[in-house]
This record gives sequence, structure tokens and C-alpha cells, in this order.
Amino acid sequence: MRLLHTSDWHLGRMLHGVDLLDHQAAYLAHLVDVVRSQDVDAVVVAGDVYDRAIPPVEAVTLLSETLAQLAEHATVIVTSGNHDSATRLGFGAGLMKESVRLRTRVAGLASPVVLSDQVLVYGIPYLDPDFARVDLAESPDRLLPRSHEAVTAAAMRRIRADSASRGPARVVVAAHAFVLGGEPTESERDIRVGGVDHVPAGVFAGADYVALGHLHGPQKITGPAGTVLRYSGSPLAYSFSEQHHAKSTALVDLSGPSVSTELIAAPVPRRLADVSGTLDQLLADERHADDWVRVTVTDAHRPQDLFRRVRARFRHALVVQHVPAAVAGRPRPSVVTAAHDPLDVAADFLAHVTGRGPTPAEVAVLRRAYEDVADVDVEKSA
Repeated sequence: MRLLHTSDWHLGRMLHGVDLLDHQAAYLAHLVDVVRSQDVDAVVVAGDVYDRAIPPVEAVTLLSETLAQLAEHATVIVTSGNHDSATRLGFGAGLMKESVRLRTRVAGLASPVVLSDQVLVYGIPYLDPDFARVDLAESPDRLLPRSHEAVTAAAMRRIRADSASRGPARVVVAAHAFVLGGEPTESERDIRVGGVDHVPAGVFAGADYVALGHLHGPQKITGPAGTVLRYSGSPLAYSFSEQHHAKSTALVDLSGPSVSTELIAAPVPRRLADVSGTLDQLLADERHADDWVRVTVTDAHRPQDLFRRVRARFRHALVVQHVPAAVAGRPRPSVVTAAHDPLDVAADFLAHVTGRGPTPAEVAVLRRAYEDVADVDVEKSA
């Protein structure tokens, strides 16, 4: 029995204004090829299929076509994540054919997809503690604590009870959560409740394999004995904090006495990179011509026509910023309060950005602009 574990597709996502749908489509085509070539029995998608609750039409079409292609070769189990609308993603779940199973409702999390060789796959949708503490309570007057740990532990109690009633079987759980020990990036949405966003790995005791979604870096989590927990990670880098990730999909083999996993590299349509230096240094740098780059220009003064000159060298520059070397590490400028002259604050900001104070001519311009605004305010109040 072989499973393919993937998650966090975020269909419809933009990267600094760039539409990623074509790159996402290339990954999904790769996924279909892996299912065919590796004789995969089931594909488990652990949430965040879409990037937002109301996805663009093109993203919905891509998902529909991909599920149809995957279902020709394997059973597909899909759960919802915190970016998805569970209701929209789960629409038509009761009408889906046997090879496509959507698990987006709390009420169905203890009803497994039963695969051959006695493998039970349970899908836990993203559990918002504010709602799941009610849905998973044993009685209306005994609500669960308001935490991710409490609701996930309650879900696992239901799953363990169901699997125990079915006799000996391998148990796979798909869950969308931040499990303690995982390494986050800049691009996951904050899911903290009461200042806590994580779930201890121990709550998943009893499962043979836990297919995790939410964190975008592929990684294995240390868990209870006999339980393998892994994040497949996102198929693409969705922030510059992910530029050094080796994106992959997890191939899970359940046929042996213990669970084994193999990471299959995902295609990289375009790499991300940070480049920094003076404008002359950057224009002379022949690297990263085809990469998405974040460019930091460190000249003491902002060069003329900065953005156009950088884009002429780096066609795929997503971020262009001027941060003078002398400014790095300098305290932030003052804010306007009753204790600070607005002109002093403006001069402080100019020094922070450019590394120098305003010239006498610039001071005169700032003063004239401020006085003109002040005169308008006086006239309005008269």
C-alpha cells in the first residue's frame, strides 16, 4: 500500500503580484505523473487546497481537472485547511464518486476512507477552536477548552475509538495544524488562539502515519513511539523565507512492518533569491537573470531611476528596496507627537532613509509644505 502525501497547494495564490497558477498547474501535472509511475494507491491532500475562501474560477477549474486525472489511478482524500472554505471545498462531497473523498466536516472526521490491506485514512479538517470546541464537546454544557490542543485531542479520541472498533488496521490521519516542533515560514497564516498556535505531537498517538498540512517546509516531527508525523510542505515557495526549501511530495509505504517515507522532488519553475549591493555592483552581477529576486540597493543616496534600472537587469525582480548601508541597524525615526516638531520628524526620516540630513533647500520645501497644510487646517476650523 503506497500513499502520496501532499498539502498546501494554495491554488490562486499570488507572489508579490505575480499569478502563480501556471506554476501550480505544472506541479499538479507532475503529481499525476508520480501517481502513475509509482503505482500509488491513494493521494492524501492535507488542507489549504485553495489560497482563500472564495477562490478564482481558474483555480476551481484546475482543481476539478486535477482531481479527475488523479482519480483515474488512485483514491484521492482531500481535507480542508485554514485558508479554505470548508463548505465550498466540500460542496458535492456526497455526490463524488468512490475514488474522490472530501473530508471537510467535523462530523465526519471519525468516518475513515477504507482502503485495501486494512488501511484506514481519517481526514481531520482544520479545527477552528471557537467552533470545534462546541462541535466536539461530549455534551452542550461541557464545552472543550478554547485551544488547538483540546479540539485536536478530542478529534483523535474519536478516531482511536472508531479504529479500535474495526479490528487490526494501519491508521493514517490527515490533519491541518501547527504541531509543536515544526519550523514555520513567513507565508503561513497566523492561527494563534489565546496566544498559542501549536498542538503537541503526542495527541496523535495511535496513528501509524500522520499526514500534516499547514507548515510550508517539508519536515519530519518527532512524535510518540510507533507514529510517523511529517509535513509534506507546499509545492512552491510562497515567500522569500522559503527560498532554500527543497520542495517535495512524500511517498509513504505502509506495506512493511514499519512506515517508510521517500521524498520526491517537486519541479522548480523559477527559483527565489536575495541580492544586495550598490547599484553598480548589482548591474555588473550576471547571476539570477531568470530568478525571482528581492533586490536591496545599498548606495548611500537613492540612485536616479532606481526601479527601471534594476528591472532592466533583473527581469523577474519582485521587490526593489533602497536600504543605505549606513542605515542598517539604525534606530527607527521618531513619530509625530505633541513633543516632536513635525519638521524634525521629517528630517529624521530623511536621514533614516538616505543616510543624510536635509539640505537647506529641502528644509525650506518641508517648512513651506507644512505651513501650507497648517494654514488649510486653520481655515477649515475658522
